[in-house]
Amino acid sequence: MLKQQLQQKLQQKLSPQQIQLIRLLELPAIELEERVKHELEDNPALEEGREPVDDFERTEEDESGMDSASADTETDLSLGDYLSEDDIPDYKLREMSERVEQKEDVPFSVSQSLNECLLQQLGLRELSEKQEKIAEYIIGNIDDDGYLRRDLSAIADDLVFQAGQDVQEAEIEDVLSIIQDFEPAGVGARSLQECLLIQLDKREKTPVNTLSIRILTDYFEEFIRKHYDKILRSLDIDENTLKKAIHEITMLNPKPGSSWGGSMEVAMSRIVPDFLVEANNGELILNMNNRDIPALRINREYAEMFQDYAGNKANQTSEMRDAVQFVKQKLDSAQWFIDAIKQRQETLQRTMEAIILLQRDFFLTGDEATLHPMILKDVAERAGYDISTISRVSNSKYVQTNFGIYPLKYFFSESMQTDSGEEISTREVKKIMKEHIDSEDKRKPLTDEELASILKEKGYVIARRTVAKYREQLGVPVARLRKEI
Repeated sequence: MLKQQLQQKLQQKLSPQQIQLIRLLELPAIELEERVKHELEDNPALEEGREPVDDFERTEEDESGMDSASADTETDLSLGDYLSEDDIPDYKLREMSERVEQKEDVPFSVSQSLNECLLQQLGLRELSEKQEKIAEYIIGNIDDDGYLRRDLSAIADDLVFQAGQDVQEAEIEDVLSIIQDFEPAGVGARSLQECLLIQLDKREKTPVNTLSIRILTDYFEEFIRKHYDKILRSLDIDENTLKKAIHEITMLNPKPGSSWGGSMEVAMSRIVPDFLVEANNGELILNMNNRDIPALRINREYAEMFQDYAGNKANQTSEMRDAVQFVKQKLDSAQWFIDAIKQRQETLQRTMEAIILLQRDFFLTGDEATLHPMILKDVAERAGYDISTISRVSNSKYVQTNFGIYPLKYFFSESMQTDSGEEISTREVKKIMKEHIDSEDKRKPLTDEELASILKEKGYVIARRTVAKYREQLGVPVARLRKEI
């Protein structure tokens, strides 16, 4: 039996503009610059430059020596939504101060990548064509740290399917041993143990070197776990001899590829702050770092084209209607992008202003102890946005202050109460823990229980497991692994 039913549902869907804004909010300054460039290349209806305003303002710009190129376009065209006064891209909320504008970008050298360096060294070896192909594939799989983290069996399978080379694992092993002889020492290793042994093998053979090799070969687990007593007993050596061997090992580079990087990696690794907060005589000045983001406007030729097409509806052919639709789509896309950029800058501005209000003491002094407990909800309530919006803004964004450059996430921390009922930031507790760990006796490092006792004496009643959590967040190993002989 067939039945017909009418069901009513309420669904929330994001519009294309909202999706675009969300994606733009997540981008840091350097990626936003690339996104704007891509949009300018992709959409002919979008172009750089400010929309010309009235003649009085243009005259003032000419007299002040500013670029007056926009004054040449004096066409006053009315195009409804596209050329209204609201479209003037004033999203550069505040221009950076003259001092910031005059700063030059820090130059970086276009260095050779690790991959290029290894291929260059490969060219100096006399290898068969098959060995060269194997070597090139191995080098292509070496990561930024200089390690080969793929199994030789997987590489053999790849060479069969991708390069048509039937290769045995023994052949790959032989070629890998050649690559492991390249510079930097330790490159091509498959584990930390192998990496350190390769480096030691290249050094002058001394009693200390020989002992270091034996420790890493036969007692690697004991070494990394700092079970020095077991090593002393097994090798029947004194503490002074073991200290020399440990010093030899700790002088090695656990990441031989870390000092290398291609020009693209170097360029992308530069931190470009999204905000600049300056403290001047007790006043805080906030500027948005927009100098590499051009002003955007609607292309007037496209706007005029749309007006001509739209105004000639009586004689429109199917091709002309398609052209009208195409031009309108590009104009819509350009306008959406301009609005999204404008809204992004406004959202970032209001969010940063809320953070400054909540962490004013830190921006004035730079003292980590002055940081107040602050979570996403606190900033959301002050800025008037949703918590998810604040999360997107704070992700991958940086602020330059008088005391250095900090990620926005640095200012967020949970709260706890002292024994007197005072609410403080957990960051303050971590700072105290770090100070005591740094000054501890390395022969008898502080345990989590001892750290909890020290904090309790200072008025911070914290459980041992909470101390362990904070220690892990600080990247500090347990007491046993911090022990030195």
